Amino acid sequence: MNHTIKLIAFLGNPGIQYRNNRHNAGWLFCDSCKLFSELSWKRGFKGHWASFETSGIKVYCIKPETYMNHSGEAIQELAAYYQITREEVLVVHDELELPFGFIGIKFGGGLGGHNGLRSMNQHLHGPDFWRLRIGIGRPDHSDIAGYVLSNFNSEELSTLNRAIFPKALELIAPVLAGTTIQITKENTKVKAV
Repeated sequence: MNHTIKLIAFLGNPGIQYRNNRHNAGWLFCDSCKLFSELSWKRGFKGHWASFETSGIKVYCIKPETYMNHSGEAIQELAAYYQITREEVLVVHDELELPFGFIGIKFGGGLGGHNGLRSMNQHLHGPDFWRLRIGIGRPDHSDIAGYVLSNFNSEELSTLNRAIFPKALELIAPVLAGTTIQITKENTKVKAV
């Protein structure tokens, strides 16, 4: 299965108090990558958005500022305006079901209790969109909300920037080259460290 990606959505929560939260892994990835951080970002579509061209294909990026639970609103608004189907959307998000240090590509599937993905499912009218999953692991307690809203520690932040995010960038290299993204055994779950 493969599709050309025309929209990359980075999930997170706005506000300095959320900046280094585990739930903000998508925003942290965006900010750490030179390609994305150096784009000309504008306000609109209930967030910040930008675009770049690769191999004649225009790819849009968005960081919704609606808070995680309503991020699908912003993504749907931009997708509708530029006539992008949900199958052409790649969402970058934190993933409880992958241990810290693992990343993976997935198309469709369950929402795993992730409120950002639930909002995407609601506003894009289905779960059939791409996901770049950044593992944060499950806590050893039952307070999931408290865990995802807790900060990465300094060692984890260093590991993200030094090893995990560069490996994640490799996984989406086809998108950045304007070609189709494909699911293979090698990219569904990758140990980055």
